[in-house]
Amino acid sequence: MDIDLAALGLSGIPVFDADAPRPPAPLWRRISTWVGVYSVALALIAFWPVPVDSGAGGFLRWVTAHIPMLTYSRIEFGSNILLFVPFGLGLALLLPKLRYLVLPAALLVSLTIESGQAVFLAQRTPSLYDILANVSGAALGLIVLVVFEVLKGHHRRLAEASG
Repeated sequence: MDIDLAALGLSGIPVFDADAPRPPAPLWRRISTWVGVYSVALALIAFWPVPVDSGAGGFLRWVTAHIPMLTYSRIEFGSNILLFVPFGLGLALLLPKLRYLVLPAALLVSLTIESGQAVFLAQRTPSLYDILANVSGAALGLIVLVVFEVLKGHHRRLAEASG
């Protein structure tokens, strides 16, 4: 700034240039970092040589015996939905102008996973239901983000109107 802030009595106030480049956010606060971590976790879960729930067999039998509505198929379907919610959310945040590609990308990734399991992993069982659940989970993640953004915009408009 060309103005002498001390002459105005403002020498103790920090000045920030709005046009100055901001320092990059810490690595753990970047969407790209979380999408990368999620992608590695998804790949490990999807291509683990044995079913990832194989160690939970006793617990799953107990749950299905005590809560008859929760069959193994329903638990697996719900788990696949939950597994892909971060996919839809993360990809939509990472590529805000390309959100229309989130569901096709989820379908492509899910088809790749199920095809890879069919071809390379004898102990894994590929399923069309998994594809449906995965894409549904990505859609749910996208919906959560859109609802959050709508509510955030609504709160912002209310704050501007009242103040």
